Amino acid sequence: MSEDRLLNPVQRPEDLDNENVLRPRRLDDFVGQPELRENLGIFLQAARERSEPLDHVLFAGPPGLGKTTLAAIIASEMGSSLKVTSGPVLDKPSDLAGMLTNLQHGDVLFIDEIHRLSRTVEEYLYPAMEDFAIDILLESGPSARSVHLPLPRFTLVGATTRTGMLTGPLRDRFGLTFRMDPYKPQEIETIARRTASILGFGLDAEAASLLGRRCRGTPRVVNRVVRRCRDVAQVTRKEAIDAAVVEKTLAILGLDALGLDEMDRRILSTLVVRFDGGPLGLSTLSAALNEEPDTIEEVYEPYLIQLGLLARTPRGRVATPAAARHLGVKPTGAFQEGLFD
Repeated sequence: MSEDRLLNPVQRPEDLDNENVLRPRRLDDFVGQPELRENLGIFLQAARERSEPLDHVLFAGPPGLGKTTLAAIIASEMGSSLKVTSGPVLDKPSDLAGMLTNLQHGDVLFIDEIHRLSRTVEEYLYPAMEDFAIDILLESGPSARSVHLPLPRFTLVGATTRTGMLTGPLRDRFGLTFRMDPYKPQEIETIARRTASILGFGLDAEAASLLGRRCRGTPRVVNRVVRRCRDVAQVTRKEAIDAAVVEKTLAILGLDALGLDEMDRRILSTLVVRFDGGPLGLSTLSAALNEEPDTIEEVYEPYLIQLGLLARTPRGRVATPAAARHLGVKPTGAFQEGLFD
């Protein structure tokens, strides 16, 4: 390997580690979610042909599947600007009013975690979505007056990991709703090859297969792992990322054969070892792990449930026999009671 390659291994811009550099910019470059991609492409083309902004769009699904990326793609495909915010940030109606009044015709406003909007802000959003206007209250008390302010036509793109927490009136105001599912191993392999190429490294078939199986079906995870594989390959003076580099990287990151990380294993171990497999309430599990309940429920549980390692029952969370086998622990408690027979 040349000295120049060592000093600047991929001749990349300084911000190449930024996640935005790895995001596809066009719908044709987006990997996975084939039905969503096809349907969204139809609606984007129809909107462009009419020279109208796209209808409001809601993306739902687990974290890391590409909801933010798709919002940026919509803005790019429509030749518009993207404004980004999130539900928890919009604490007061004035916060939302400031965002809305700065929009231009056709702009895309992306609200991440839209299910966490306060009810007051949400009510304020309804006329903006439906009538493209807001009512601003000036002053207070007896001299208070309301000013009706028209807004340019814009596209609101909302992202949520908890569709059930959205109110009916808000959900019904989205003209397009898409559900995103975890990616197939082959799709993760494709994303891994693309990311490695952008980072300036080759990725052999065995290495890609390992990443496809152990990156949780999540583009965000595979992008993170490939960046760390790049680091390991660079330090070990390898021109390409091979299976040995991937294995070493996964060991450093603590991702096991099923793609479980340390917190995943702590959740299963807490249920299997400390509480005899469960059932265990979410609040108790949260206290035992010193982790927020929402984080456990939204970030970790979906993948564990998908793998059949954890179940949500009316009595609480229960680890399955497969979880005990994965941890190398003899099943007790709930398993012995025949809960899963």
